[in-house]
Amino acid sequence: MDVFQVHILAADRTFYEGPCASLTIATSDGELGILAHHSNMIAAVQPGTLRWQPPGQGVQVAAVSPGMMKVENNDVLVLVDSAEHPEEIDVVRAQREADEAQEALLQRRSRQEHQIAQATLARALNRLRVKSSVRGPL
Repeated sequence: MDVFQVHILAADRTFYEGPCASLTIATSDGELGILAHHSNMIAAVQPGTLRWQPPGQGVQVAAVSPGMMKVENNDVLVLVDSAEHPEEIDVVRAQREADEAQEALLQRRSRQEHQIAQATLARALNRLRVKSSVRGPL
């Protein structure tokens, strides 16, 4: 199987760099799958599940927040605000963030505060979804 290089960079760390056989990521146009020799492109990354498969290994899973992805000459660069392995996700904290964001959405606030609460809720729910997909229902 052909491989390509992938660089998954979060704001605070290099999450993964190395060879990859396949990558699937949520974008503004829907879920996108990348294989070796994919055409060059740029896409907006949405909060969701990132799946990638290093050659000879199982599929790896991570929760990612918004960002950008560039595919160019068999090299993929994923830039996101945050990326977390399921074992790094604190379910209690994520549930608390989701509850607080839902409460903020119910209150009459400025447009900016409403958008921040929506983004916080999306991130928390995504983290919970990724965590539960790996270990079963919460």
